[in-house]
Amino acid sequence: MKKIKVGIIQQSNTADIRVNLMNLAKSIEACAAHGAQLIVLQELHNSLYFCQTENTNLFDLAEPIPGPSTGFYSELAAANKVVLVTSLFEKRAPGLYHNTAVVFDRDGSIAGKYRKMHIPDDPAYYEKFYFTQTSLGKLGVLVCWDQWYPEAARLMALKGAELLIYPTAIGWESSDTDDEKARQLNAWIISQRAHAVANGLPVISVNRVGHEPDPSGQTNGILFWGNSFVAGPQGEFLAQAGNDHPENMVVEIDMERSENVRRWWPFLRDRRIDEYEGLTKRFLD
Repeated sequence: MKKIKVGIIQQSNTADIRVNLMNLAKSIEACAAHGAQLIVLQELHNSLYFCQTENTNLFDLAEPIPGPSTGFYSELAAANKVVLVTSLFEKRAPGLYHNTAVVFDRDGSIAGKYRKMHIPDDPAYYEKFYFTQTSLGKLGVLVCWDQWYPEAARLMALKGAELLIYPTAIGWESSDTDDEKARQLNAWIISQRAHAVANGLPVISVNRVGHEPDPSGQTNGILFWGNSFVAGPQGEFLAQAGNDHPENMVVEIDMERSENVRRWWPFLRDRRIDEYEGLTKRFLD
């Protein structure tokens, strides 16, 4: 029976990148010491979530790949003998930037990278200002806003992904009511559990946690809601973190369950691909 242990690191970040890196290193080592073979970090984990504002000076945070951060995480992956999923601000060329997931193998080599496909441009999430839009082996790595799109999850499944992985940065705006906060959080969880069910695959979603102020002062910042979780191929919770504190978790996933679930619920077999041409259109008038 094929089982793997997955470590998820839900971190609260500071303005000091070096402190964030050292905290991540300690958490990676801790997860590895508890048997994690695959470790997933949250979205843009090196820094505060800088997309709350549009500021050209913040492009200085971007790095080439390979670059300093890939060197740092490569050494951590090799030292701890883990597969490591990271999320970096990539400088592809002058004026061309990406929100990029980079996966390191157990020997520290870069196994692959994925550039975030769906880019939000909403108040406090001005990523379209910073990133340009564009799988990796058996890991279907998507990033944050991608998690709302069933098409992205399905494409990963059709490419042979055995896990769906979402490094994430999402939270509440201070003016949201308690009812609205509950609706948003539940929608976020439900949509990803639905990807697990529809594709018969486990889902790993790792969010940041804690309040980060808006540098412009136009809003009261974002309270990132944590709730990182691992779901099985029927959408069942295997583990879920809290919403108000950093947390590391090591979760065992039975990879053979996907095969069994897909035999019971053969959604891929029964797809009517001859009827789906309209899905490539923006809207059907």
